[in-house]
Amino acid sequence: MHEMLKRGIVTGLERISAWSDLLDGINVFPIADGDTGRNLKSSLTPLMHIDEDAGRTAHRLLMSARGNSGNIASQFFSAFITAESERDIAPATALGRERAWKAVKDPRQGTMLTVFDSLNGFYRGEKNIFHTEGTVKRIIETLDKSVRSTPRYIKKLAEAGVVDSGALGMFIFFEGFYHGLIGMEDDFIPVTERFGGLLSISAGYADPLEEDGYCIDTVLRVENGDGDALKRISETGESVVMIPGDEYVKVHLHARDGAEARRRLETLGDVVNWTSDDLAKQASGFRNRLKAGPVHVMTDAAGSISRECAQELGITLLESYITVDDRSLPETQFSPSELYMSMRSGSRASTSQASMFERHQSYSSALSRHERVLYLCVGSVFTGNWQVADQWKRDRGIGDRFTVIDTGAASGRLGLLAVIVARYASEASSPSGVLEFAARAAAACDEYIFIEKLQYLAAGGRMSKTGAFFGDMLHMKPVITPTSEGAKKVAMVRRGAEQVAFAMDRIAGVYRPEQELHVMLQYSDNEEWVTGDLRREAETRFPGIKVMIQPLSLTTGVHTGPGTWALALLPSNP
Repeated sequence: MHEMLKRGIVTGLERISAWSDLLDGINVFPIADGDTGRNLKSSLTPLMHIDEDAGRTAHRLLMSARGNSGNIASQFFSAFITAESERDIAPATALGRERAWKAVKDPRQGTMLTVFDSLNGFYRGEKNIFHTEGTVKRIIETLDKSVRSTPRYIKKLAEAGVVDSGALGMFIFFEGFYHGLIGMEDDFIPVTERFGGLLSISAGYADPLEEDGYCIDTVLRVENGDGDALKRISETGESVVMIPGDEYVKVHLHARDGAEARRRLETLGDVVNWTSDDLAKQASGFRNRLKAGPVHVMTDAAGSISRECAQELGITLLESYITVDDRSLPETQFSPSELYMSMRSGSRASTSQASMFERHQSYSSALSRHERVLYLCVGSVFTGNWQVADQWKRDRGIGDRFTVIDTGAASGRLGLLAVIVARYASEASSPSGVLEFAARAAAACDEYIFIEKLQYLAAGGRMSKTGAFFGDMLHMKPVITPTSEGAKKVAMVRRGAEQVAFAMDRIAGVYRPEQELHVMLQYSDNEEWVTGDLRREAETRFPGIKVMIQPLSLTTGVHTGPGTWALALLPSNP
């Protein structure tokens, strides 16, 4: 594939990542579960690193696709990436459009399929097309009209007063793709400005259906050409998207009984991949998000805060990326259990920041949707995120609409800070009060990270291999705390009981029975112990503390390794 096509694809993907919260926020069709942005971001990440063999990239798309939107989009792009040069875009679009329509059991206009139709129709009406600035403008106008048309086809969209989230996701991608193709990556009309009043769910809208059951994505190994098996698979649930291949069949469906659906599918082939989301839980989280306050909070995904928690609290997460061997995913999309299992088996893991373009798009996305934004940034000693955001703000003369705080924090200290500030903001009456509270909270929040094996710190160059060897041999482990000067060792203790005793002593040092104390316990691959024994001991010894359980930041986990756990503390009135 020509480099200009790769550049365009990466630009499109980074725009989807930056605007994914908006897509989640208007996702009412086929069900109101708020996951279109997540699914597209997760499903299409393999396109960040397109293999010279398009078939291998298509297989990665097949394995990573999630949700209705992700599975349909993956089929389109499995064909779109066959374009080797600019002149191949038109036939690749036609093939992708055909594959996407065939993948859906009950295809509907008014979805991303309509956008694929419009793009294909544009190329059918042109001959010997060359992608000039004028041509790109006409393509974007065509796709703009296509997205606006979606409520005419789907009653639920019209009642909610929004366009289809999957269709909008494809518009955001293609606008990025074509601008990247001709080298105009910084020339975008904000999505919220372009689509105006079509991006907020009507105040009186209520989904008429009570969602229950499970959203399932699975890959089955079936005998080639087993048509009867394919037919029975398509009858296993609702909202079925099925993608047959030479050896595997990718299936997305909604089922009332997840266990029963798996038993039925196992009679039709070998299950080689399985993910399942609770639809009732997702729909409830979508309906019951924390109300917006005078300031919108955003922070880095490198803090210990899950995507689900951030979504519930209305926090925007700025992505970083986790790479294990040759697989790279946004941090919020990587499975913690998969990461730590891979690390224990010897796989090499690393972290990286989002591109400058993606970070800039993320700031633009947040500011276009909120009057005031507070960015609680990971400490500048750890990354360059604060410098990038501050420079972007000054270059554009944005003023106090965008406040960037160098928290000096990372991991659970950053995650707990973001959670407490977001809760405070939802009840606050003025932006200045939120900013003052955030500054005090950042100074009052502490964290202690407890490590099981030192080999991962040594692998990352954060301690000598000799020191790691003797530390492990003597069972002595450092206790690490992230500060504005960097990660500091505050103690050396034996693993197990001594680590727990150290943690309890730190809680005791700030615990006051008359004042609430927020405690965040974080796990790596030891969730059962952290949520069970450790939580019970903390709550028994310190009645009334507010305990939150979160997965340890994967950025931290890559550097500290499996077995790590952590404790973050913040008084309710710092």
